[in-house]
Amino acid sequence: MSKDIEEITIDGVKMVFQNTPGTEAPAEMNTYFPQFNAFWAAENVTGTVHNIYTLRGALVRDALLWSKNINNALYLFGDNTEVMFSSHSWPRWGNERVKEVLRTQRDIYANLNNDVLHHANKGVTINEIHNVYKPPQSLQSNWAAHSYHGSEEHNSRAVLNRYLGYWDANPATLMPLSPRDSAPLYVEMMGGSKKILAKGRELNQQGKYLEAVEILNKLTLAEPKNTAAKDLLADVYEQLGYQKESVALRNSFLASAYELRHGIPEGASPKAGSPDMVRAMSTELMLDYLGIAMNSTKAAGMKFKINLITPDNGEKFVLEMSNSTLTNIKGYTAKDADLTVTANRADLEMIMTGQSTFEKLAQSGKVKLDGNKAVLGQLMSTQEKFDPRFEILPGTKKTH
Repeated sequence: MSKDIEEITIDGVKMVFQNTPGTEAPAEMNTYFPQFNAFWAAENVTGTVHNIYTLRGALVRDALLWSKNINNALYLFGDNTEVMFSSHSWPRWGNERVKEVLRTQRDIYANLNNDVLHHANKGVTINEIHNVYKPPQSLQSNWAAHSYHGSEEHNSRAVLNRYLGYWDANPATLMPLSPRDSAPLYVEMMGGSKKILAKGRELNQQGKYLEAVEILNKLTLAEPKNTAAKDLLADVYEQLGYQKESVALRNSFLASAYELRHGIPEGASPKAGSPDMVRAMSTELMLDYLGIAMNSTKAAGMKFKINLITPDNGEKFVLEMSNSTLTNIKGYTAKDADLTVTANRADLEMIMTGQSTFEKLAQSGKVKLDGNKAVLGQLMSTQEKFDPRFEILPGTKKTH
């Protein structure tokens, strides 16, 4: 879509598309079907408050823009809509009910943005806001404003992070010690593991779960093989998980409890470089990934340029290794390149997915290598494969 509103008729079905970038996704849209008085709200209006920040990791979303796009939908299509349906939610029937849900969702995202910034202007920091922000009672009483998917806690922190960043302006938190480095000091000053465990059990029995986490987390970081500490922390996480309405928070606490008791689950590791994934990536994104997968310490002293030409789609790039950093630029070739690689895009995908190598494809005539082939070997020697089963909680990665 190039316009905010576009109307298209496909096979006799008229559709009015509302462009809503920067809401649930960088590219998102709603669709109204005037022949059926039906409104498809994508993931912009669902049966819950969505994520402003996703715990899996993503750019922080714009709660205010999200609210404004829902408001636009309400004024554009609300009066004529008899049924509203979404990607991950149940339909709403009847014009009044549709407008009620649109207003509720509009208001909860706007309130989240506005009230968090209101508190921030009074000095509430990113490390406090999740304990301060609460939606108004009228929204708390409406099911469509509940945080089943996202959560008030991490969404409020996300709003503040979007505008003010992760720092709370206290210099003590500007360049803190890594938790594993600071934890032994805390454990020592608290009198050792026995005292911490005793207090942790007491806090757990009193239902003061966050207080228990505060001290038990320090102990498990300092003593990752302390089974009693990990088991008690798992008990506390479990209780916190049981109490959470948000599936994101609930699953985080319960998954952590499982890992503390049993270690990181084993089995087949998920692969990010599947053929479908690689085919969907632009060539530039593939080259950017090479820079991320590169261990910069292995590239110390390397200096070269590689021209990459893909005849089937007419693209060309220069890859440059300098200062232990790999960069690329689209639309250029370098006259002083050490190597020129000519390969169809489809053959590059074979290499990226590990189904073949430059050498094998060169031998079969599918890839042409002109120049110093040794630099290609240098580049590939810096590449590392990532194992997503790295340890987050101390003492949970199994050793064989």
